[in-house]
Amino acid sequence: MNAGDVMTRHVVSVGPETSILDMAQLMLKDRISGLPVIDGDGVLVGVVTEGDCLRRTETNTEKSRPRWLDFLMGRDRLASEYIHSHGRKVSEVMTPDPVTATEDTPLDKVVHLMETRRIKRIPVLRGRQVVGIISRADLLHALASTVREISPSETDDTSIRNLVFAELARQSWAPSKLINVTVRSGTVDLWGVVLAPNQREAAIVAAENVPGVKAVRSHLVWVEPMSGTVLEDPSDQAAEKKAAASEPT
Repeated sequence: MNAGDVMTRHVVSVGPETSILDMAQLMLKDRISGLPVIDGDGVLVGVVTEGDCLRRTETNTEKSRPRWLDFLMGRDRLASEYIHSHGRKVSEVMTPDPVTATEDTPLDKVVHLMETRRIKRIPVLRGRQVVGIISRADLLHALASTVREISPSETDDTSIRNLVFAELARQSWAPSKLINVTVRSGTVDLWGVVLAPNQREAAIVAAENVPGVKAVRSHLVWVEPMSGTVLEDPSDQAAEKKAAASEPT
């Protein structure tokens, strides 16, 4: 999937000369946390977000430091902070030259940009014009739509077992040679040994994602490599306690 497949096409935006008050009211009205800033020629010049309004003189939240630290920060940095906390127009608080994507940008690259740049939304351009915006919420919508499209399969137990083995063999984290799989009526039981606690949970997730699987039960034992300590699966321990409690005295 590409950015154009999931982006929001109706883009709410502001201009560089928009007042901070009007910008804040627009965000509250449309329940959005960030806006692209578009000039009179329709060209993207920045992005303004809730984060740009955190340090404001109106709310008495502008940055305050000891004078000796102000001296070390330098006058240019202090002047920039003053503009950001006292500015009356969007152009004075926005982030210029924002990260952008095109409609053909793959979603994995979009996610990579969001993670590395620590941003929540990316304007989508066609040439120099904004044609959409993709946010983390749009990615969640795409995920929800994809999950709904996946319907349970009537794969037989033998095929399910082979698919679970194949998925574990593909994963570098999985001690696949130490894990055995049995399947009955779509229920997968995992047996064997893992060498780290997260491997147990990851193996369960791997099995759950195989088509046709109805349930997964783990009997995997965690062996700590350095000490040799053996810890049974918590679900197995709970089942043993329940069975012991139900036995007649």
